[in-house]
Amino acid sequence: MNHFTTLGRVSLFLIYFWFGFLKVIGISPAEPLVHNLFDQLFAGWIPFELFNPPFGLFECLIGVIWLIPRFTKWALYLLLAHMVMTFLPVFYLPNDTWQTWFTPTLVGQYIIKNFALISLGLLIFKEYQLKVVIKSPEELAKNFIAEEVSRKNVA
Repeated sequence: MNHFTTLGRVSLFLIYFWFGFLKVIGISPAEPLVHNLFDQLFAGWIPFELFNPPFGLFECLIGVIWLIPRFTKWALYLLLAHMVMTFLPVFYLPNDTWQTWFTPTLVGQYIIKNFALISLGLLIFKEYQLKVVIKSPEELAKNFIAEEVSRKNVA
């Protein structure tokens, strides 16, 4: 399972870092969608040009964090928060995301596929939790021996 988890982590890194970097340098194909959603939700607060590059950096950060196993829980929290944002166009921009009932546009399909990213993040998180909780027999033996030695030294 470890190789699959590593592949999952690298995949999430590539997707998040690549797509985020495209936003940072201003050539993301998702930019019109993000701009439309921004206009619907945040128009008047800050200019889009000040929002989009930091948003891309946020996505890059999510990608990098997936590469650091001890930050798996934070990576999952950030992924889930980001996914909430990615699903907003389904509700706020229905003309961009739906052709007809249950028939998404290409943009809608792009958004719906994010369920696979959520699932991958959850699987990696669960596997990490099991690794942290379940110790190897060698580690259990070392802990047992250390406890026995410390008890004999105290007694």
